[in-house]
Amino acid sequence: MPEPFIEFRDVNKSFGKLQVLDRANVSFYQGEITAIIGKSGAGKSVLLKHIIGLLKPDSGQILVRGKPLSQFSKAEWTRFKRSLSYMFQNNALFDSLTIFENIALPLVERTRMPASEVRKKVMYRIEQFELEGVEHKYPSQISGGMQKRVALARAVVTEPEMILFDEPTTGLDPLRKNAVLNMVAHYQKEIGFTGVMVSHDIPDVFFISNRVVIIENKRIAFQGSPLELEQCDDDVVWQFIHGHEILQDQLTGLHSWIEVEKVLKSELARVNEAEDPSVVVFFWVDSLEQIKEKVGYIAAQRIFQCMGMSLRESIGRSGYAARYGSEGILVVMPHADSNTASSIVKNLADECSRQDIMDPASYTKVCIEFSIKAGIVELRDSMSFEDVMSQAKKNQKVIAEMKCNQGRG
Repeated sequence: MPEPFIEFRDVNKSFGKLQVLDRANVSFYQGEITAIIGKSGAGKSVLLKHIIGLLKPDSGQILVRGKPLSQFSKAEWTRFKRSLSYMFQNNALFDSLTIFENIALPLVERTRMPASEVRKKVMYRIEQFELEGVEHKYPSQISGGMQKRVALARAVVTEPEMILFDEPTTGLDPLRKNAVLNMVAHYQKEIGFTGVMVSHDIPDVFFISNRVVIIENKRIAFQGSPLELEQCDDDVVWQFIHGHEILQDQLTGLHSWIEVEKVLKSELARVNEAEDPSVVVFFWVDSLEQIKEKVGYIAAQRIFQCMGMSLRESIGRSGYAARYGSEGILVVMPHADSNTASSIVKNLADECSRQDIMDPASYTKVCIEFSIKAGIVELRDSMSFEDVMSQAKKNQKVIAEMKCNQGRG
């Protein structure tokens, strides 16, 4: 196990007679997203405020790469604080500043960077977060989704090692909430920051998190991966995840099935009159019910979350993908051929094979085997929807698989 980036050791914190943290021991690791969950007033935000230095423990230690914060010199503490960034619950954008000025603010306040360099860095983030054309507008003039992107762009503009998220999806409807969570996951993968997110969004936040921390009764009741969480026998932990079996398909970030079905029918009609091909890929998760039964719904949904993220990056705006039934994803690529489809399949296989969902070591209490399959079909004249699905299933091949550890029961 690598050394924690930040570690709490027996941290106690009280406000008057109210004790909030009682010998809290928790670790946060470099390059991971850790979700902190717990009841209101359990101490989730208190943990964040200790990391950023707004609060100090009454007793115990907080270590950064093995060195106690209490032993930091003034220069070390300044460097550490500059390596952190914060994304607030309500975005905390300044209404009197333009989008450009909001994103630039941390660079202007914390550095002596020349204006030309500030502009270069801000415009890079504006392009990266797809905010071109709104940089001269004010927060009230853009949508709520764009405001979230501005807040995240501002949080990463200083290239921080760690970003702290304090309830970033509070007050959002399910669709926008999952869009924000997927956005955080996407840019964490692209930029590589360490994320710590306080959230009430159970189970949604589990699907973008590498680790989960549960605070209950002033202590850390659990810390570990989402798969370990689902296999935990502790009664307190069980209460946190029980009752969340019905998970929303929006977590994949894919199109609606109605939209994809419409595109497919349109392409079937078009290929009857055109020479250029279109292609369909059908992805299927084998043994999904066994995964749900033996491991749980979180593990099953994380597979689809991984597939969805890979597909969004691979097909961009040139294709359409949606959940098909409970075990599959259907992708339609207009004006594409089987070579394009094979590239998409390979990207998905490579990405999902690297995830803990495909690592036997992640399954500590069960021996389970499953695979992700894909079938490619080039649309031809006179094919019906039923023909397409039948051919896709016939063409399916295993592209990624999880094999049970030998000797495990």
